[in-house]
Amino acid sequence: MKKFLCLMFFIFLLASPSFAQDQHQLFTGILKDHVKDGVVDYRSLCEDARFTKYMDQLINTNTDNLGSDKEKLAFWINVYNAWTLKIICDNYPVKSINDLHSGGLAIGMILKTTVWDKKLVTINNKKTSLSDIEHKILRPVFKDPRIHFAIVCAAKGCPPLRNEAYEADRLDRQLDEQGRLFLAQENKNSFMFDKRIAYISPVFGWFKEDFGKKPKAVLRFIARYLPKEKGNLLSQDTERWKIKYTNYDWSLNE
Repeated sequence: MKKFLCLMFFIFLLASPSFAQDQHQLFTGILKDHVKDGVVDYRSLCEDARFTKYMDQLINTNTDNLGSDKEKLAFWINVYNAWTLKIICDNYPVKSINDLHSGGLAIGMILKTTVWDKKLVTINNKKTSLSDIEHKILRPVFKDPRIHFAIVCAAKGCPPLRNEAYEADRLDRQLDEQGRLFLAQENKNSFMFDKRIAYISPVFGWFKEDFGKKPKAVLRFIARYLPKEKGNLLSQDTERWKIKYTNYDWSLNE
């Protein structure tokens, strides 16, 4: 009897959406239908019943049952992105996520009353915030700066929202590709090699400690995601390069 119960429990785990290899397959289908080149069709997304179903799946996930670190990382990235989309849907139409902060962006950042600080996320009966997910789970636990290429704040200035869910068995490839996509967006990141001036996204300034703290370390990190020839040029004499940050476009990514 004991062996039978153990076997049934094992079968249950395999069948559970939280343990299935394709646990985020539903999210992939949703993103493929409503996201193109990082641009979101919020009107159709918000009316898609599958999105509600996927959110329910996330809400009911017992994170203690998540296996490898990559499975956990993929899960929390998907949670962050899915809930950001849900927050926009709950308030749509909206011109910018900044319109949802109590007191506006500047005051909200000081008083911790931004939409990112609000306990809007529920996972396994526990309430949390997008800020807690980013700054108490994703960044300190996994210590992978490529996270910043993947999580999206519903703004055009963000890295592009990927039109598929993140999956443990493909996570490294997905994160590397996100880095290349983000660095290829010349309105956010561009390089004057003759003058050694790097115009880079404020993301690399806001989280510079994740990318290497010192400017030369940040540039060497960036160089990995540029085409080989440009990457080699950027990584040479990094101390002679000057960094300037591009404007961050907070308008909705639609």
